[in-house]
This record gives sequence, C-alpha cells and structure tokens, in this order.
Amino acid sequence: MAQTSARVEVAKDPEALARRAAGWITDLAAASRDRFTICLSGGSTPRRLYQLLGESPYRDRLPWDHVHWFWGDERFVPWDHPDSNYGMVHSALLGRAPVPPGNIHGIPTTGTPADAAAVYERVLKSYYGSESLDPTRPLFDIQILGLGPDGHTASLIPGASVLEERHRWVAEVIGGRPEPRITLTYPALESSRHSAFLVAGADKRETLSRALAGDRALPAARLHPVGELIWFVDEAARPQP
Repeated sequence: MAQTSARVEVAKDPEALARRAAGWITDLAAASRDRFTICLSGGSTPRRLYQLLGESPYRDRLPWDHVHWFWGDERFVPWDHPDSNYGMVHSALLGRAPVPPGNIHGIPTTGTPADAAAVYERVLKSYYGSESLDPTRPLFDIQILGLGPDGHTASLIPGASVLEERHRWVAEVIGGRPEPRITLTYPALESSRHSAFLVAGADKRETLSRALAGDRALPAARLHPVGELIWFVDEAARPQP
C-alpha cells in the first residue's frame, strides 16, 4: 500500500470527536466482508468512543463475529487493575457487546515484561500468518492512537530505546513510567490500512502543533503508517493559526 498524506478533522468537542470516530470505525468495519482487525489505544480520550461503539446505532451495525480486537500497548498490571488498558476497554465496550471471546486478543501481563512481549508477538504473527510484515498486506485494518502531553503514542516514550526497534513487533519498556509497559513497536503500529489519532483538550494543543509539524523529538510524529492517517481533534486541541 502506498502511504497517503495525513489529514486533520476537527470536531466541536470531545463528544462530537468520539461520535465522528465511532461512525468512521463502524463504516469501515460494516463495509468489510472479511476478517476485520482493530488495534486499540488506552488512555482517557478514547473511552467515550468505546462506550459509543457498544451502543445503538453503532453496535447494531458492527459485524461483531468477524471483528478482532488487539491493543497497541499495556501497563504491566493485572487486567482487573484500574490502570489496565484491557480493563478499561472491557468495561467500556467489550464486556457490553456481543464479541466472541476468541476475537479478543489482550496483551498478557504475567511472567516478566519480556516474556509477555514475546508471547504477544507470537500471537500477532500467528494471526497475521507470517514472520514478516508485508507493506501491501497490513496487519491491522484500523489503528486507534493517542497523543500524550510529552508526544508519546502507545508506550513509545521519548528517549526510550524501543524507539529504535525495527525487528521486534512487540517490546517491553522499562523506565520512564512508574510501571513497566508492553508496546507495539513502530513496524507493527505502522502496519495499518487506516490509522487515527484522537486528540482532545487545550493541554494537547502545543504538542499537537509540534506533531503535525513533524517534530521528530515526539515519538508520535515519527509514526508513518502504510495506509491513511487521520487526526481527529477537538476545537480545544486545534492549533491556532
């Protein structure tokens, strides 16, 4: 697939942003007749999006039987911990929707972080059916991404060695945060037909402006998906002219 230019869509507020993203996801998934793969972000901004996907009219249109759900990163805590990305998505969406259990592929958080990363990489490769990623056959159909105040996305944290990883699909991140993290690396995150950053709030405005300008000091700005890239932002986060 040839990479397309990023575009920015501005919504009035976080609620409108979540509804726009929910419609976008639903339209793409409903139009597919094959297995459809969505990789999810943690954090506070997408929570409302996930709640909406579990409600009418979005819930009624999603082809639940053939949508598979993955995660872009996870804190190394049990899934029932308040800080778990899996736990947040389960309470907001997957625990309320008719999702076949076999279609949910959470990042494991047992053993050591390195063990968990290796296990999840095997899960991804088994699902994909290959040991190497083909740019013409993306791993994900949709990738949901967040933007941290420091410019991180997934758990690609500024200054972390994982930013230079180009062979592994999944890696552990030790340091830079109170708890270890498991994250997809750039090669896996970039293997998506449709990628979308969700950015809301005035506190993200400066970081968003730098990311859109391509400031490589920000991990989010260094992400170049093989497919389309959309920035869904609200008015408060929208950079000023």
